[in-house]
Amino acid sequence: MAFNFGAPSGTSGTAAATAAPAVGFGGFGTTSTTAGSAFSFSAPANTGATGLFGGTQNKGFGFGTGFGTTTGSSTGLGTGLGTGLGFGGFNTQQQQQQTTLGGLFSQPTQAPTQSNQLINTASALSAPTLLGDERDAILAKWNQLQAFWGTGKGYFNNNIPPVEFTQENPFCRFKAVGYSCMPNNKDEDGLVVLVFNKKETDIRSQQQQLVESLHKVLGGNQTLTVNVEGIKTLPDDQTEVVIYVVERSPNGTSRRVPATTLYAHFEQTNIKTQLQQLGVTLSMTRTELSPAQVKQLLQNPPAGVDPIIWEQAKVDNPDSEKLIPVPMVGFKELLRRLKVQDQMTKQHQTRLDIISEDISELQKNQTTTMAKIAQYKRKLMDLSHRTLQVLIKQEIQRKSGYAIQADEEQLRVQLDTIQCELNAPTQFKGRLNELMSQIRMQNHFGAVKSEERYYIDADLLREIKQHLKQQQEGLSHLISIIKDDLEDIKLVEHGLNETIHIRGGVFT
Repeated sequence: MAFNFGAPSGTSGTAAATAAPAVGFGGFGTTSTTAGSAFSFSAPANTGATGLFGGTQNKGFGFGTGFGTTTGSSTGLGTGLGTGLGFGGFNTQQQQQQTTLGGLFSQPTQAPTQSNQLINTASALSAPTLLGDERDAILAKWNQLQAFWGTGKGYFNNNIPPVEFTQENPFCRFKAVGYSCMPNNKDEDGLVVLVFNKKETDIRSQQQQLVESLHKVLGGNQTLTVNVEGIKTLPDDQTEVVIYVVERSPNGTSRRVPATTLYAHFEQTNIKTQLQQLGVTLSMTRTELSPAQVKQLLQNPPAGVDPIIWEQAKVDNPDSEKLIPVPMVGFKELLRRLKVQDQMTKQHQTRLDIISEDISELQKNQTTTMAKIAQYKRKLMDLSHRTLQVLIKQEIQRKSGYAIQADEEQLRVQLDTIQCELNAPTQFKGRLNELMSQIRMQNHFGAVKSEERYYIDADLLREIKQHLKQQQEGLSHLISIIKDDLEDIKLVEHGLNETIHIRGGVFT
């Protein structure tokens, strides 16, 4: 995000118009011209396109939850910054004959009015003639301060109305340029964003009722099915719901209703009223921009933004394939973007916590699995040894009574040779003894180091002492029982001896 609240911006760019029915990017405020209330996906609702900044009145920038789109065949940029941060709807003027690429950053088409506005603004800031004395210089400084702040009225002539200073004027200092993500969804995907003035928990708890209500808004047609693509939390207790509609044909095939067609239906006056009753505050399509549209948006700086700053923002774009620069005018827009960024940070942290828990669980499972593998290896080794012993005994019994054969004699000679090599002092046995001595020395040094490095906690030592004491008491009790039993055994033995002597005397 590139911020520049420094030098004042230059003058705004010239108007850009095109005679072809080019696509435009309208917001939630665009007026639909579709006649009738019947719902049909056969054709777009209108043929014109208006821009977010196409109107000459109420040109306030507003960062909504996404780049809006017009009805008809136009597409628009959806959510930005991964959470739907972009431009929302603006008050627009519908063009009758000539459509302009009003899109995101189009300029007003009324060049004479714009020139007069610039002249009046320059007069109010440099040479007002309201009082005709030295007080006009003070008035000029006051007008400059209002222009820098982006609010107030600039009086400069008794016969001309004052200039209305807004944050879109080229002299406003509180401007910056950020970046928003461009969606990669196509119009055929049919994704439409609905922003509800409700909390996410309320939306999720009433998701089925919401789907049924949207189906009723679409006319209750049984061939249409409303599906929820995703639900996302927005600042100020708002929720973004992404939906798409599937239309089934009589022959059994199905297709998604295009996003522009569905958005055109939602923009009808009666349908919009029903959506507002459901709590919808904004609706827009989520479709990608063509390269020509992106180029057109980047070539025309937004109203009130210095072309030099705009060019620098394009150069500083960290990822021109996925991000597009967007202006931020005023502290309210900066605060809105900050809230959305905090919301995304919380969502990312929540996802990271879930991933961390999954990793911990996988680590526990891995430890358990490794222990079982080691146990099974030991069991396999034990079974192998037992199997080998059985085979040896079986082979001994099978060869019992037979003379040693030639191959067995050859094998015995090879084993004797290997045994001699192992027992040779300079061969493997000597090396093994040397390795064993080194291992013993390392174990001894490791024990010494461990004694120096580690110590037992006092509580743990107390528990160990208590445990040993209990063991000692148990052993003492066991010893006393054994002594008692020995005395009893001696007594029984003594009684048996006396009985034997008595019987022997009687027999004698």
